[in-house]
Amino acid sequence: MIRGGYRGKVIRVNLTTGDINTEDLPDEKIVRQYIGCFGLGLWYLTKELPAGVAPLEPENPLIFLNGPLTGTRAPCPTNCTLTTLNADTGFTAGRAHTHGWFGPYLAMAGYDGIIITGASNNWVYLLIDDNKIELCDAAKFIGKDTHETEDLIKKDHEIATKVGAGMSVAAIGPGGENMVAGAIIENDKNHSFSHSGVGTIMGSKRLKAIAVRGTGSIAVSDADKLANISREWTKRSNTLGARGLLEVAAAELHPEFKWGGGVQKSDYVGVIELVGLSAKNWSVNSLPGFGEGWSKQKLTPRHCYGCQIGCACDVEIIEGNYKGAKVTLSGGGENIEGAASIVGAGASGDPGEALYLTDLYDRLGLETSTIGCSLAVAFEAYEKGILTKNDTDGLELKWGDAKTIETLLRRIAHREGRFANMLADGPKIAGQRVGLPEASVHIKGSGMNLHDWRRAWGVLLGQIVGGSCGWPGPGADCWAPDPDAGYKEKTDPLSPNGKGEEVAKTTILKMWNDSNGTCWFATWGVPNGLKDSVNAVAASVGWDDFSPEEALKVGHRVLTLERIFNVAHGLTAEDDINVSPRITDPAPADAGPAAGKSIAPYIDGMVRDYYQNVGWDRKTGKPLRSTLKKLGLEEYADFLWR
Repeated sequence: MIRGGYRGKVIRVNLTTGDINTEDLPDEKIVRQYIGCFGLGLWYLTKELPAGVAPLEPENPLIFLNGPLTGTRAPCPTNCTLTTLNADTGFTAGRAHTHGWFGPYLAMAGYDGIIITGASNNWVYLLIDDNKIELCDAAKFIGKDTHETEDLIKKDHEIATKVGAGMSVAAIGPGGENMVAGAIIENDKNHSFSHSGVGTIMGSKRLKAIAVRGTGSIAVSDADKLANISREWTKRSNTLGARGLLEVAAAELHPEFKWGGGVQKSDYVGVIELVGLSAKNWSVNSLPGFGEGWSKQKLTPRHCYGCQIGCACDVEIIEGNYKGAKVTLSGGGENIEGAASIVGAGASGDPGEALYLTDLYDRLGLETSTIGCSLAVAFEAYEKGILTKNDTDGLELKWGDAKTIETLLRRIAHREGRFANMLADGPKIAGQRVGLPEASVHIKGSGMNLHDWRRAWGVLLGQIVGGSCGWPGPGADCWAPDPDAGYKEKTDPLSPNGKGEEVAKTTILKMWNDSNGTCWFATWGVPNGLKDSVNAVAASVGWDDFSPEEALKVGHRVLTLERIFNVAHGLTAEDDINVSPRITDPAPADAGPAAGKSIAPYIDGMVRDYYQNVGWDRKTGKPLRSTLKKLGLEEYADFLWR
């Protein structure tokens, strides 16, 4: 019986009619099978998305869901996941996680999730203020960026604009309003739902923002037990297996910040030494000077609700052309590579350049790998003489020209001009339009997690077989080993041997972690992280018999249901195997031990090994009947194998 953790209510909004209702969560059997966040969101999507609906049609739902640990005392209890039909691929389940304060405030308001369908005739925003739920006029916010929208909505409701001060606002910028590919939904200034074109879908519904204020408490089944589990779990996540991971993550953004006693070298060195840069459309792995001076700027870590890590930060730039600019950055460096290094920027000797461009993407409401890779293939086409100034509306596309990058980015966000529109529909389409499709960096048409993973084949395979952008199975050959998946040491990053099994095991574990309500940084690489999260869910909900084996079965079930959904919408094995040529090109000469090596000869076998290890047919990639039976998904057997 559910005795805590869950709030038991979901808000349902029909933007076409304006109707707003609340309803109970599904019965406990379903909840226990899928838990929450992506797992339960995927269950809703599979049941509710009508056949034959395109991502930007009103019937495609936006499904926001927390997990049973969101907003509790568990470490980093911030995960809220948005599930929908992916607007960037058009045929896979879309998944976007956010952190910060949005999910916890939604839980404090008394709800586990929000399901939004339809499309409004006029621009609106959704206000959730404890028991008060209403659609409000958003006309005056149109054209405003994500940060401006957040501040203005808070001001209207007499809330301080300080992040975390009583209200969380998740808003789209001009990119979402104009339905640009890869548009994001930014919340709390340092965070966003940032994959699968979710902001594009929100724009198609004329929904400018969702504002949430919650003042209630979150009851759990056994508060003392959860507190004890969380205390020990927090210590481990700070000082044991995750330390190496977090130290690298720290080096990406604020290298002199201390993590568990470790102090970083300086600037972006940790990432450059490990995987290099996604630079100049993956043609090189380095940009001399990239990252220099970042650590000398005025930096303030920004912790999410209940978070001991604080991977996000605000930076005030104190020197160079961008002196005085205040930028808000999320954790990780992928965003910076998509905004800057992918088009050769950030190596000018101006320490603020890459940081400013990254912040600009967030304010305009655009995901950097999607539009960044669109820009990058155009810059390469210009360099090769395929494009001229006559094609680019007068712009000279030189690698690293920050002013031109900013001009073009603003044009894309507003769909201003023929050339900007050529690039506004994502990297695969952009590559086709500029005459260089073989050089486009993308996964199934969508932006990918941007480091140059040609130096870590396990991570790259996880990206290739992943159903949606972002982090699917991480493998165990790059940032950290994963003891809970059976990997106490890192594997060889440039060997194809065992990669299918490695990605299968880490993906199943990741799907569990993506469903329970905590940030991945609380579990990834942490010894006993699986046991800690399982025990925390048991203490929160009251499932005393919940076990790690059942949790991994949840992860396997969610992964398999995602595959069923994707197959139903047209995904085939060929979509996993026939990847963008640029991703399988030999790594560049400056790629260290990976230089000249290519994953291309091994992709087919690695993908099929992955299928076999997750219980899918090796030839077609369809889940086998025996796997469906084991996971309680028999109802889909005849559909898949008729």
